[in-house]
Amino acid sequence: MDVTEHRTRVDWAHQIKELVDERYPDAEKVVLVMDNLNTHGPASLYQTFPPEEAKRLADKLEIHYMPKHGSWLNMAEIELSVLRWSIPPFETLEGEATAWVEQRDAVGDKINWRFTTDEARIKLKRLYPSIEE
Repeated sequence: MDVTEHRTRVDWAHQIKELVDERYPDAEKVVLVMDNLNTHGPASLYQTFPPEEAKRLADKLEIHYMPKHGSWLNMAEIELSVLRWSIPPFETLEGEATAWVEQRDAVGDKINWRFTTDEARIKLKRLYPSIEE
């Protein structure tokens, strides 16, 4: 993904196109776990691209939105909030972000998830619909 000056629907749509067509062109589905920002959805694709292109891109996506009050799930947002304190003017942001990612990856620090899938299903049961048979 690119560093952009704004977070508009058009910006998001172009990032998705790049993700689908350039990073994962052979993927049957690209699974996204995202926050609930109003620009993060198929409507942004339709606002940006002709209907046929928007549908093609939307059909390649499997979108999962995080609970609105589940900030403990959003480790990327936590990392970015730490980074935000050291961001220089926009002109040098991309270089700084790239250096930061490379340094983080070189250290090999990973998120130590202690919350298992089974625990999440129990604790978050009320957030997900149940299918009655």
